Amino acid sequence: MKKTRLKAKEVSKWLSKYNVAFSKKDICELWVDDYEVLAVNNKPSFFKNKEEWIPTLQYLQTVIILKKVTVDMGAIKFVVNGADIMRPGIVAVEDFDQNDVIVIVDETHGKAIAIGVALLSSEEMEKQVSGKSVKNIHYVGDDLWKFGR
Repeated sequence: MKKTRLKAKEVSKWLSKYNVAFSKKDICELWVDDYEVLAVNNKPSFFKNKEEWIPTLQYLQTVIILKKVTVDMGAIKFVVNGADIMRPGIVAVEDFDQNDVIVIVDETHGKAIAIGVALLSSEEMEKQVSGKSVKNIHYVGDDLWKFGR
């Protein structure tokens, strides 16, 4: 794996849409292997999906910076095996637009279990009865989850 040290100021610019900032004391590195991962203090924090930096589940364990979709406990085993999120398993949605990157959390503990791309806006999703609602792009236990561990 190739590691490149980056300036915290530069990284903060890349991630300005998430309103996160890192100090000079934070060690920011770009790790390149099968993924492009932005590590902060040796913790995989963001990954590149197409041309967009997206927070990893490891980062979201400490702070949720994305809009949420909450799923029932019956959906979890499917979501953490890489399945897209289907409407019947969704119990709550925050306000977001179609194609926004969102975090999927469980209803009991509110823990982040996956990151996905909304296939519908939150308004459309609330009206939806069945079908796919969110495209799963990163979940607990996938290769990115294991990356850097």
